[in-house]
Amino acid sequence: MKKLLLVLLSVLVVLTLAGCASGGSGGSEGGGEEAKPLRIGIIQFAPHVALDAATNGFTEVVKAAFPDADIDLQNAAGDIATCAPIVNGFVNDGVDLIMANATPAVQAASNATGDIPILGTSVTDYGAGLGIDNFSGVTGMNVSGTSDLAPLDQQAQMILDLFPETKTVGILFCSNEANSKYQVKVVKEYLEAKGIAVEEGAFTDSNDIAMVVEDLCSKCDALYIPTDNTAATCAETIAGVVLEKKVPAICGEEGICKLCGIATLTIDYYELGKVTGEMAVKVLKGEADVASMPIEYFPDPVKKFNPEICEQFSVDIPDDFVAME
Repeated sequence: MKKLLLVLLSVLVVLTLAGCASGGSGGSEGGGEEAKPLRIGIIQFAPHVALDAATNGFTEVVKAAFPDADIDLQNAAGDIATCAPIVNGFVNDGVDLIMANATPAVQAASNATGDIPILGTSVTDYGAGLGIDNFSGVTGMNVSGTSDLAPLDQQAQMILDLFPETKTVGILFCSNEANSKYQVKVVKEYLEAKGIAVEEGAFTDSNDIAMVVEDLCSKCDALYIPTDNTAATCAETIAGVVLEKKVPAICGEEGICKLCGIATLTIDYYELGKVTGEMAVKVLKGEADVASMPIEYFPDPVKKFNPEICEQFSVDIPDDFVAME
């Protein structure tokens, strides 16, 4: 009887040890398997100062929250056709979230997936960019993010305040960018309501921008350049024309203004990227549903002026403007 009891105890010990070994092996059912690092795809539409800053701000926040996250940064180099294969690659790789920097990137990501959360940044108007009628601030789809929109009426008024003798304003924009068209519409309506004539100067890419700028300069007293990604990448070309023709330009963002503008009402794109990163952390932690997250805006745009170009144009800048560094 004692021998039988010893045998049974031995069997029980072996089974118990086997069970413990199985439970500690990290199998998926036991919950011990290490979780795979989060995978985040970033598509940046073009390489220029504002978009670079937004990407850096986003990455800093996400990396602080998820140090082991695998972040794949891809740049479309300003080519709309390149956006689709980039985001399709993210979808095929099964990333956990896509950060789309600028409107063409958001449009491509939205077309590529209706399931993976997408957070945009450096986007002026999500309603215009995504074709949402009567946009209320929430997309209701797998897209949310941050907007780089500074009040357009204040930007338009800046032209009139700095150059009160202006009779005609030329608006320079890329015809391929939906957000630029939206800004043109709002600024044009504001200026025309003030009795100012408006000339639209639409270009398709870097090949025809110099010709369009020259044409506008021949017709207009001042130019307005919205937050247009293609214009940003061609700012040096624009500067070569406006400085020679002595036609002042008011710009929608600081990066363009540093090269070719007199002044801007601008936001901090690095801080905007950080806000986008904070939204991403909430989504990835399961604390928020991207479809119900309202678009967020930079709260305090700043009036800035370009001292070097202002000196060339002999422009007196009011005290409430801050000099660019």
